Amino acid sequence: MPAVLGVLAAGSAYVPLDPAAPSARTAGLIEDSGAKILIAGPEYSDLAHEVAGNAKILFFDHAQDAELAPLKGTDHDLAYVIFTSGSTGKPKGAMVHRKGMVNHLLAKVEDLNLDNQDLLIQNAPLTFDISVWQMLAGLIVGAHVKVVSRDTAMDPAKLFGIKDVTVLEVVPSLLRAAIDSWDAGAAIPELALRWLVVTGEALPADLTGRWLERFPSIPLMNAYGPTECSDDVTHAVIHQPQARVAIGKAVRNTKLYVLNDILQPVPVGVPGELYVGGVGVGRGYLHDPARTAITFVPNPFDGGRMYRTGDRVVYRPDGQLEFLERRDFQVKIRGHRIELGEIEATLRSLYGVTDVVVTANQQRLVGYVVGDVDPAAVRADAATLLPDYMVPAVFMVLDALPLTANGKVDRKALPAPDFSAAPSGRAPRNPREEVLCGLFGEVLGVEAVSIDDSFFDLGGHSLLATRLISRIRSTLGTELSIRDMFDTPTVAGLAERLGDGGRERPALVPMPRPELIPLSSGQQRLWFLNRLEGQTATYNIPVLLRLTGELERAALHQALADVVARHESLRTIFPATNDEPYQQILEDVRPSLSVSATDPSTLDKAIVEAVTKGFDLATELPIRAELFIIGPDEHVLVLITHHIAGDGWSMAPLARDVAQAYAARRDGVAPDWEPLPVQYVDYALWQQKLLGAEDNPNSLAANQLAFWKHALADLPEQLELPTDRPRPALASYRGETIRFELDARLRHELAELGRQTGTSLFMVLQTGLAALLNGLGAGTDIPLGTPVAGRTDDALDDLVGTSVPAPRRVSSAASAACTIMNTLAPHSRASAARPACSSASQSKVCSSPLNVAVAGCGRSSGSSIRSGRPASMPRQ
Repeated sequence: MPAVLGVLAAGSAYVPLDPAAPSARTAGLIEDSGAKILIAGPEYSDLAHEVAGNAKILFFDHAQDAELAPLKGTDHDLAYVIFTSGSTGKPKGAMVHRKGMVNHLLAKVEDLNLDNQDLLIQNAPLTFDISVWQMLAGLIVGAHVKVVSRDTAMDPAKLFGIKDVTVLEVVPSLLRAAIDSWDAGAAIPELALRWLVVTGEALPADLTGRWLERFPSIPLMNAYGPTECSDDVTHAVIHQPQARVAIGKAVRNTKLYVLNDILQPVPVGVPGELYVGGVGVGRGYLHDPARTAITFVPNPFDGGRMYRTGDRVVYRPDGQLEFLERRDFQVKIRGHRIELGEIEATLRSLYGVTDVVVTANQQRLVGYVVGDVDPAAVRADAATLLPDYMVPAVFMVLDALPLTANGKVDRKALPAPDFSAAPSGRAPRNPREEVLCGLFGEVLGVEAVSIDDSFFDLGGHSLLATRLISRIRSTLGTELSIRDMFDTPTVAGLAERLGDGGRERPALVPMPRPELIPLSSGQQRLWFLNRLEGQTATYNIPVLLRLTGELERAALHQALADVVARHESLRTIFPATNDEPYQQILEDVRPSLSVSATDPSTLDKAIVEAVTKGFDLATELPIRAELFIIGPDEHVLVLITHHIAGDGWSMAPLARDVAQAYAARRDGVAPDWEPLPVQYVDYALWQQKLLGAEDNPNSLAANQLAFWKHALADLPEQLELPTDRPRPALASYRGETIRFELDARLRHELAELGRQTGTSLFMVLQTGLAALLNGLGAGTDIPLGTPVAGRTDDALDDLVGTSVPAPRRVSSAASAACTIMNTLAPHSRASAARPACSSASQSKVCSSPLNVAVAGCGRSSGSSIRSGRPASMPRQ
């Protein structure tokens, strides 16, 4: 939001980009828009450099100016450009000017009666035009605006569960998922809403009744409008259930015309095409005068221009409009306006596709392709070029497209989409998997599902995922999150995530603290290694910040103290009683900040010396800082954190908090932070409660320990590989990154092998590496390490601490690797001696020469061959 406000205040216009979109598409939008500056968060550094092209990259640094620059811009200046789907196969950039944007913001203020007591939610991505009013309308009247994460925006339980919200906007499909979940027994939130705004798709009549039956005092506002006209052009207020839902009347300074094919007004009750005039009509399409001239036409009624929406509507006797249908091949899926022609043009560019038609069926896209192609391969290739909401859920291969007598594609003659293809994977192995297969089929509308079928490959999306979670909750009495669905979208994966007992994970909240606070499992490992190896730098995590300009050292030192006060993990030491460590949180402490002068020629050496000093965890704070003075206005700040107090994820909030605290202290004030939801101690106590005691045979900790003891039994001490020098007696922990490229043809062949074997590209490459090591003499039991970790709860996102979830077995991975080896076997010189693998679902070992077991940790979907070492300990 600060970036948007800053761009607008500078008199410039912004182009929102989706970091989750394919990078090639994003790079194309930047190039097509002619954007001069790319603004990004530091967590998107790699992506920004990949897509920026000629644009200058500006990363958020959370700096604050002492004086605000004067505002720039006039009414007719461009405010923003939002790219929408284009029928020619290329996205089109809809240009909205400031006067239109402000008019729409004021329309929302007036029609929703917004004031400074309201709390609004910005849950739409910036690439969705409704994000503009969600961000800015509340600020006009001094209201509060809360920005939520994508995970929260997709999860009805989290979104409707936010306290004290007075105005919320959702798409109808998410509203249906929420109501379905409440009807299925999910907790019904206590709402403070004054308005629920519904937009993005046609609002079904049954939803109005179901909402108002449950919340009769909270009216609905059905908002309608195209991106080309500054967002909404009509509002309909709904207090009673509707048999036919209206889209309402024109908002302020907007004129609506329902016209026939010769641009003549039609009477009330007669359908026609909707044209929009007035202040909100945008400039047209960026760098596309031809398309602009077709869609933005002269207004014969009062001058100016009007926008041709392509929507068939009808005026009702009460003066409200009712939406009927589209006149073209444009559809809306999950609130996104999609030109089917763009998808078709993209699919035609794929190898092997000779012709294609895309249709919409039951809020899912269906692709009919002609050519000698594999539907799974087409879908995978399309996903590299199109956003996920534009990738057809189902592909059907035809010998030829049906044609009318005039030679046009006969869409009515296309076969019905096959959402219920026979499953290609394994059948359920136990009652829990059988129930989950049934719920998958129920939600997706398919007859049969195997335990290996991906929910999303079968046509699922985030909103259907919320419906599935609701059904799992009501049927099995267990809890899953949207993130669980994306991490493990198969029945086999979800069944394992639910666990044998189907236990519900305890909530991560502030916990009562015992006299001696135990260590988390990750801290225990790192404490043990610190005691075993001494004060080495093996687990130091350095962050280097180059500071240019005048530096106030006192403000910097105080800022570091502020950050240490904010994060208890940074002021925790680890003494022991009877060799049992515990966490001791210190109060009123300041981290050390050593200052020394250097020059560019000796800077690298000084930094190496700084980051290679170890920590005594029993007595020292696990963070220190060193400031190197290179010149009067040039410094390098080195922050060194021990892994016991932080991880890779932590470095972003740590650097951000330091920058914010320094900016505040430079201005003579304390940093104004929102309190953290939990501290690291709460996480450690929560983890202990979740895992249970190792001596309890029914605990999660005991089950995981037993699994890994079995999985890693007889693990080789080291791999016997030919080397160019002797292995040192003591590990130096030095490493190197070797970079190489796979050409496009090889990459395609590897991906095809993965599709044939039902495995990921990562697993194919990992199996190839294991085969290489086997050929070099490493034997048949090969340990490979892959560092994988992450945060499994939103409450941990801004926390500095080491988060190492307990490992989880990906049960299909062993057989998957065997399948890959068997697929490769005919092409191998050793194929005659390589017997087929057993496909037993619980098997750890296959009968080919490679002994494989796979483990994944946390959110990421990584794995390792016979690696039981936690992700926090990159010792291999």
